[in-house]
This record gives sequence, C-alpha cells and structure tokens, in this order.
Amino acid sequence: RRYLDDITAIGPRTVGSPENEIHTVNYLIEQIKAIEVESTDAHRIFVDIQRPTGSFSIDFLGGFTSYYANITNIVVKLEPRNGAEHAVLSNCHFDSVPNTPGASDDAVSCSVMLEILNTLSKSSESLQHAVIFLFNGAEENILQASHGFITQHEWAKSIRAFINLEAAGVGGKELVFQTGPENPWLVQAYVFAAEHPFASVVAQEVFQSGIIPADTDFRIYRDFGNVPGIDLAFIENGYIYHTEYDTSDRILTDSIQRAGDNILAVLKYLATSDRLAKSFEYRHGNVVFFDILGLLVLAYPARVGTIMNYIIAAIAALYLSKKVLQPKTRALNNLKKFSTAFGLTLLSWISALVTVFIVAVFISLIGRSLSWYTHFYVSVSLYGTAATAKLIFVHTLAKKFFYKNMNEQYLGDVFFDASLMVWSIALAILTQIGLCSAFVCTLWVVFPLITKLMIHNEFRQKGATMRFVMMYMLGMFVPYLYLMYLSWTVFEMFTPIMGRSGSEIPPDVVLAGLIVAITVILSSYFINFVYLVKSTKMTLVTLTTVFVVTLLLVCSGIFFPYSSDSINPKPKRVFLQHTSRRFHDLDGNLVKSDSGIWINGFDYNGISHITPHVPEINDTIRTQCEERAPFCGLPWILPVHFMFRLMAFPPSFVHAYRYICLSVGPSHMSLYIRPHEGSTLSTWSLGDGRPVASIGGDYFVFYSHGLQATAWHFWIELTASEEHTDGIVSLAIAAHYFFGKDQKSPQLYALLERLPDWVFSSGWSSTYDLFVF
Repeated sequence: RRYLDDITAIGPRTVGSPENEIHTVNYLIEQIKAIEVESTDAHRIFVDIQRPTGSFSIDFLGGFTSYYANITNIVVKLEPRNGAEHAVLSNCHFDSVPNTPGASDDAVSCSVMLEILNTLSKSSESLQHAVIFLFNGAEENILQASHGFITQHEWAKSIRAFINLEAAGVGGKELVFQTGPENPWLVQAYVFAAEHPFASVVAQEVFQSGIIPADTDFRIYRDFGNVPGIDLAFIENGYIYHTEYDTSDRILTDSIQRAGDNILAVLKYLATSDRLAKSFEYRHGNVVFFDILGLLVLAYPARVGTIMNYIIAAIAALYLSKKVLQPKTRALNNLKKFSTAFGLTLLSWISALVTVFIVAVFISLIGRSLSWYTHFYVSVSLYGTAATAKLIFVHTLAKKFFYKNMNEQYLGDVFFDASLMVWSIALAILTQIGLCSAFVCTLWVVFPLITKLMIHNEFRQKGATMRFVMMYMLGMFVPYLYLMYLSWTVFEMFTPIMGRSGSEIPPDVVLAGLIVAITVILSSYFINFVYLVKSTKMTLVTLTTVFVVTLLLVCSGIFFPYSSDSINPKPKRVFLQHTSRRFHDLDGNLVKSDSGIWINGFDYNGISHITPHVPEINDTIRTQCEERAPFCGLPWILPVHFMFRLMAFPPSFVHAYRYICLSVGPSHMSLYIRPHEGSTLSTWSLGDGRPVASIGGDYFVFYSHGLQATAWHFWIELTASEEHTDGIVSLAIAAHYFFGKDQKSPQLYALLERLPDWVFSSGWSSTYDLFVF
C-alpha cells in the first residue's frame, strides 16, 4: 500500500516526462536498494537500468510500426548465492497514460512486485532459479519497453517463463486470461500454487480473437522472445480504467493482498521447479482450464478434452437416435416431430435475436445509446425481457396452433431432446475447430443428459409435478450456476469497454447480442416448460409490461448514461487536441494552414451529450477529411481512425527513390506515409525492413523517446513506374505535447473547464505537418 501511494503521488507518468524518467525511476531504485540491504546471504541481487532504442512492427489496431529511443527499464535479478543459469520473469510497467495517476494500470502491480522482491530476498530458503523483476517504463506506448528488454538485454536469454501483471479495471480479482503458447505445465503450476485462483480459457480465447481492443506485454514476450508465460489482469470496475479516477484509494487492500499471495506463490513455485530449466521439453499441447467459483481450477490437456467431448457428443447422439428410431414402426413419425421441434427451437432463437436487434438499432438511432452504462439493470429489463418474451411467445403460438391436440408431456420431452441435440452439435463443432471453450458445451450436454436419464419417467407422469421440478432443478444446478458465474465475468469485462470502443460500433447492438446469447443458453432446457404448464399468459404479460415501461423510460432519456458519483463514477471519455496544421506542396511552399481544437468522444454518442453544456461547439466549423493527406490530415496518436470513421485509400506501383529523413520533436510523434498512385513503399529502416500498412492503406509509425534522445534518423524507399508531376509520396508528421508548458493552450484550458463533471477529458496540444516528395 505504501509503495502504491508513493508511486501514484508522483502524478501522471507519461513516457519522456520527468515524472516517469526521473522521479519514478529514482523512487524505485531507492526502494530496491533498501530491499537489497536487508536481504539474506542466501541470495544475490543485481540491478540494471536499461535505456534501449529499437523498432518493430505489430498487427495490433490494424497494423503499424513502432520506434522508441532511450526509454527506461529497471531490471532486478534475484538469484541464488551460487548463481543460476535459468530464470523466471515477472513484469509490470510503471508508466501511465497521459493525465491519469495509473494506480491499477499498473502501479499496483509494480508495488506488488516490490513486496514480492522484499519477501523473497529476506527468505533464508535458497531458490533453484533466478527471478528477474522487470519494472518497464514504456508499456502504454504500445509495448515498447518490453520489446527493448526481451530483444536487447543480456539477462533476457536466461528467461524460460514469465508472469505479466496487467489491468483492464481497477482492483478486484486478477484474472488469468492468457497462457502459453502451449506449455500446459505453466497452467498446472498456477493451479497447484495459486491460493486464490481465478482463470478462464474462455477469457483467453475471447481476448486472443481480437474482439477486445487491447494488448499486453504478453504478446512481445511470446512473439519476439519465444517465451511462454501467464497473463493476469485486474478486471473489476473498468469504467474508470485509464481515467483520472484510477487512484490508489480505490484499490482495496484485500485485492492487493490477494494478488500478492497468488503471484508470490506461483513465482516461488516456478523458481524452484525442475521443469523451468527444461521448459521447451514440455512445450507441446494446449490446456483447458477454468476455475470453480474462485475456489479451485480444473485443468486438463486439450487433447484429453477433445477425446472426451467427442465421446460425450457420440453418447448424446446415440441416446437421441434411440429415442427417434424406436419403435421402428413410428421412426419416421418420430423423426418428423423431432425435426420440427429442432427447427422451432432454432426459429425461436433467431426470432428473439432479430427482435432484440431491432430494438437496439432503434435505441441507437434515436440517440439513447448507452442508457444502461450507469444502470446495468436497464439492459436486462430492456433486452433480456424482450428476448425471453419472444422465446416464450414463439413456443406458445406453436403449442396453441401447431401442437393443438398433442400430449403436453410428450411435447416437453421432445423439446428437451431438441435442445440436447443443439448443444451436442455445438459441442462437436467447437471441438472440431479446436476451441478449448467447448468445455462449456460439455457441461450443457452431460448434466442435462444425466438429469433426463434419472427422471425419464417423470416427463410423462402428470402426478409428479413438484417432484419432477425439484429433481430437474437439482440436475441442472451445476451448468446453470457455472454459466451465471461466467456471465458475470463476461459482463464485468465487456460492459465498460462499450464506453471506449469508438463511434463506429453501436454498443447497444453488441450488448443486446450478448444478452440474447446468454438468455438463449439459460432458457434452452427450460423452454420445454412452455409445453408443460397450462398457460404462459401471466408470464408474457409481466415480461411485456417490464419491457414496454423500460423502453418508454429509455426513450424519455431518464437513464443518463454517465455518472460523476464520487464513490462509483462512470465518466464519458473525451480527447481534445489543440491542433495546428500546415500543408506543403511539392516545392515546399505552404499552401494551407489552420488551427483549432479537435474533439473526439470515445463512445458511440460522440459529443452529443456535451454540446448542451458548450453550445458554441454547434457553431464551429467542422473540418472535413483532407482526402489527399495521410489519415485525413489529422494528428492521430495511434491508428484508431477506423474506430471513428471509415476511410478507403487505394495504395498501388519501377524506379527506386530513397529519402533520408531527420525529425526532432517532443517525446511522442506519429509519422504518416502515403505513396501516391503508381508508387509503392518497398522498404524502410524501421522494424524488420518490411513496411506494414494500416487499415485504409496508409502507413503509420508511432515514435516515442525518453530523456536526452538524439534526433530520429530513418529512411524510406519507394518504387515508381514513372515520374509524377505531383510527387510520389506524401509524408506527414504529428507532434504530441503530453506534458510540460506546451501541453495545453489557454483556449484548451478554457474549454476543459466548461466540460461537465461527468466527463473525463484528456487534453493536449499537437501539430500536423504535411510534405510532398
């Protein structure tokens, strides 16, 4: 707690600022030296300050290239007195995004690592392997410091595994959301050692799918170091992640203690494991893992899961085949009824999805998007009730008109089997494509099938209703409990992300889709009760009433999306840049210049909720996209333009032209390159020499430097089929002033002061200069 308070008291720690490069570095070195003085004779401690320079390309955010100069890493090696050949790495980062204290991301992890270093160094028990603690100073600059360490530091060659400590929220439980690649022994180490496990292969496959617009140092160690590891992150309260509210007082001591207990235990286990030295021998094979309510983790090899899943799917298919084909005289009739039930089940799901999507699109079009952002229950009352009502309504109509004279118990039996068939097919498909998350389907086949076999006769006995319901609920308890637990984790992660996912994707449609998916899953083995009960009228009336009332309230605007509540704020994120732009022609003449404040709201609502508080915004000139300039002539700090508007720039191609460039500016700059039609960017001095285009066809290079960096020298080479009177390439450079006296202009200060208190605003000054060659 003391470490955390001291680090955050320094203030925002932007790369290149004195706060990050001097004050935080001095503090960490001071604490490490104090720990070294009190360490026992069983260990040796070495400290190194690394200031690497390098470059790499990455396919994150559509693809771009990163260049860094003289950034800072603090590397500490704790090893046995007689030395060690192999090591395990623990990684945190002490830098923060501009204008935020960065308590959870990632000062708390660095504080935990300091305390773990202190605890291990005071132990009289000698370790078998070294533990390397990397306090990296440039993660928020898209993973630069970790790249500088793993590709350039001499100690990196000894690392056989790593633990990366991150945050996607503020406090709570730290979730293991990535492991590997492969190396199932690492998951087994976590399972064995962690005192308070919280892990999910579902989270891993969701994160690695790219759905969540984020990445961690895990990628760098995996891709550039070929080292396996474990990625952990705090996920609670992501609403204030990367905002001014991410302060140390919001992180509970229990949360810090829990993380420390887990990470210390796992690091100690790895540092004393014989497997660490031979980690490459245990590399092959993925693993299925998930925790049970945070009490324990179940983990087993993916190949075992594959065999098990196919066997379970086959057993279910055998059971269903027997039900349909016996007696043989009624097989055709049974198959017809079963197929009809199967089709109606799918129809009800599709119908519910379409209905809820229509509602979500309507809400988005009338400007009431994110009404549930501060009041999550609104999304359940709006979309959950609509989905449930539509499911019940479809089956009620089928019961009344299509199955008019059929036995109710028989219908309940048939629709239960139809749901079992759907889940069996899903299990087989997910297993076939290699998803470890197929274990969820396994639960939804095994337990219902066992339940059905146990109470088979009850389905057709009218006199055993209460006993039937009790036994049915008991049999379904495990899969339903686990799904509710998993759903909480999903919504805990995804709901806050909707407030920072850009203005292109309607968040109501995304959340509505999630709610429908979970509603369908939860109802799949209870929809058969529609055919067992006498009437669904009261249920439908209740659900419809809740839906209509909620819809009217949402349309009225009573549910304001954002909150400035001091205890539980849920702010709107807005970025403001006071931008000066200069455009030059082929002869170097200045042909256009302008200046203004560029405002970006980071959610689907844009700035519509802000204009009533600052009405002058409606009277300002809206700058159009400069079609001839890279990235619309706007100073993007990262290539996230596709999240806010759609752009299409046709790159195209054989004379070679090389341009040698030099740039001097602030700690953060962005380079944009657009080859003109008929020319192609063939190579450059950045990364591995192969240019990586961003979405839209332009090339984006992110640059940052620490203290006392030299001028940035680089070259680019283009091929062109013929001479072009208008040049062959447009090159622009944007400079971003995130700290110091040039950060905010008087006009920017004045505008920031007028924003309402439910807005988190991050403001800075920037320039954009375009040249044609």
